Amino acid sequence: MNENEKIVITGLGVISCLGDNVDEFWSMLKNGKSGIDEISLVSPDGFPCKVSGEVKNFDPTKFIDKKESRRMGRFSQFAVAAAKNALDDANLDISKENSDRVGVLIGSGSGGLPETDQQAEVKVKRGPARMSPFYIPMMLVNMASANISRTFGITGYTNTCITACAASTQAIGEATEIIKRGDADVVITGGTEAGICEIGMGGFSTMQALSTWDGDPKLASKPFDINRDGFVPAEGSGIIILESLKHAKKRNAKIYGEIAGWGVSSDAYHLVQPHPDGLGAAKAIESALKSSKIDPENVDYINAHGTSTPINDKAETNAIKKVFKDTAYKIPISSTKSMIGHSLGASGSLEAIACIKSIEEKIIHPTINLYDQDPACDLNYVPNKAIEKEINTVLSNSFGFGGQNACIVLKKL
Repeated sequence: MNENEKIVITGLGVISCLGDNVDEFWSMLKNGKSGIDEISLVSPDGFPCKVSGEVKNFDPTKFIDKKESRRMGRFSQFAVAAAKNALDDANLDISKENSDRVGVLIGSGSGGLPETDQQAEVKVKRGPARMSPFYIPMMLVNMASANISRTFGITGYTNTCITACAASTQAIGEATEIIKRGDADVVITGGTEAGICEIGMGGFSTMQALSTWDGDPKLASKPFDINRDGFVPAEGSGIIILESLKHAKKRNAKIYGEIAGWGVSSDAYHLVQPHPDGLGAAKAIESALKSSKIDPENVDYINAHGTSTPINDKAETNAIKKVFKDTAYKIPISSTKSMIGHSLGASGSLEAIACIKSIEEKIIHPTINLYDQDPACDLNYVPNKAIEKEINTVLSNSFGFGGQNACIVLKKL
């Protein structure tokens, strides 16, 4: 295909702590409503973090055959459910497509971590012979992509992106390349995560990465606020249907917008901390803008990584100022994580969906819980209340452990 052909967005699917559909998810975001609550997937005893952004009352059998659902890890269940929502939204029937020309590329950080937790306990208490024969296919990170392919009969390009908290943003970017180089007409992409379990909570707690807030759970995630003290663990899945513009027009699909460009970089600095000056993040932003042929002054909104950790929020602010210079103070910026917490490998795709809805409805959702702004974070983070704005171009940032940085640029078509 023509490498200059646009890659467009035709379907959206969400499973999140703010609901299991895009309309509910977006309604809650633009009204500044938090989905963070007291943790329930594990006992909070022994953990300094008592809150999480959990998908409550999730019934996989609404989306997946009951027998099949029992053979999938929770992160795979989320991905298949969100993919079904996205395919329905796109009005895309795989049985009517050449399935060899449909691809799947999903990002995830840790895959079936709760299943590992559970089966490790079985091994210790009852012996390895009593472990589930489905443990390995429930745990493997590639199984979200594999289960989407298997469930919907997709036989084309299939892959998995495993770059920590940057995974789903990088997956979306990589998915555009699959279509551009002619290996698919359609790619189901995004991310999924379900890592709230004892081993996950224990690991992040000993790193002192999580919030220790002990008041109202909905106030725990406070990006860019001077009183922020760590991220709130969360789970969920965001799935996006990408198509070549030619393919989308041929089937008369609804088009939300386009993925105009993307960029990645590595800090090459620290195991888990970002470079304090945001140097690696700035390179990814610059690469995404160059890829999309967008000048910094033409970006209308930035969806921040905005984790609510003391170091990340300063580093991201520094990165934005390094790239946008004085223009940085004029661009509205907001953090979706203030309301949904940090769903690690799934976060970028959920945030990309928020960006798409911002373009569609001309609304920028707020950064909630921002009452005492950190002087070191001195940009416009749209505190506490949504604003209306004509939006043509959005930058979405995702920065992960290991110094993995990924950014995408979304545009109104």
